[in-house]
Amino acid sequence: MKSENKLAGLGVLTAISASLCCITPLLAMLAGTSGLASTFAWIEPLRPYLIGLTVFVLAFAWYQKLKPKKQTDCACDSNEKEPFIQTKKFLGIVTVFAVLMLAFPNYSHLFYSKSESTTIVTEQSQIKTTEFKIEGMTCSGCEEHVNQEVNKLRGIIHATVSYENGNASIEFDQTQTSIEEIEKAIEKTGYSVSHKE
Repeated sequence: MKSENKLAGLGVLTAISASLCCITPLLAMLAGTSGLASTFAWIEPLRPYLIGLTVFVLAFAWYQKLKPKKQTDCACDSNEKEPFIQTKKFLGIVTVFAVLMLAFPNYSHLFYSKSESTTIVTEQSQIKTTEFKIEGMTCSGCEEHVNQEVNKLRGIIHATVSYENGNASIEFDQTQTSIEEIEKAIEKTGYSVSHKE
C-alpha cells in the first residue's frame, strides 16, 4: 500500500513539474514579483517527458490499486478500515489534480483579467507599431503576463503577444511612451526582449 502512496505522490510531483513553467508567471503576477516569471522556462523542453512520466506513474498506481488481492488462508482480521490516503478515492483525487496541472497551460488565460488600455491619441502621425522579439515565453500564461505589464503603460493602443512566434506587436502613441519603456515593461516580466524596426 505504501508503494501506491509513493506512486501517487510522484504522479502529482511530475504533473506539477510539467506545468511549473506555466504556473510560475501567474504566481509571479499574483505575488507582484514579475521577474520570477521566466525562472522555470527551461522546463518547457522536458514537458512531454514529464507528462509521459506522470501518465505512466498514475497508470501504474491505478493498476496496483485495482489488481486482485492474493487470497491468504490466514485467520487475521481483514475488516480493518484502510487509511484515507490508501483508498481509491484518494488516488482519484490525486489523478484529477494531476490532470488539472497537466492541462493548466490550456486554461491559464482564465486567471488573468483582460487588460485593454484606453489611450487618447493626440496626433495620428505619432502612432507607431513595433514588433518586439521575446525569448522565454512558453504558454498563453506567459503571453497574458507580458500583455498585463505592457498595458500598464500610458500610450499603448493595442498589443498582440504570441508565445508561439516569440514576439509582441505593439501599437503605441510615441508622445506618451517609447520603445525603451515598452522594453523595460517586458523585461520586468523576466523575459529577454529586443525590437525590430
